[in-house]
Amino acid sequence: MVFIVGVIALVAGLAMILAHNVWSGGALPVIVTLIGWLALIKGLLLLFLSLKALGGFFLGGLQYEQLFYMYAAIALILGVYLTYGGFRSTSR
Repeated sequence: MVFIVGVIALVAGLAMILAHNVWSGGALPVIVTLIGWLALIKGLLLLFLSLKALGGFFLGGLQYEQLFYMYAAIALILGVYLTYGGFRSTSR
């Protein structure tokens, strides 16, 4: 399952980077580009790290269990901002 999620994250990150590698033009394009790079890095970590190393990274290094609500709030705020920006922007 970790391998499948890693491949999906890797493909999604590569697709976002290849289609949208924009580092200027406001906060919205930069955030989309950063999310693509983060997805690519996550996919590479899931593919090449052992399960023990992944467990130590997510549970120990990121303190995911203790900071779950903070990570959920960041994801929610980022999702609301991207949704608002997507509906607000005009097509070019």
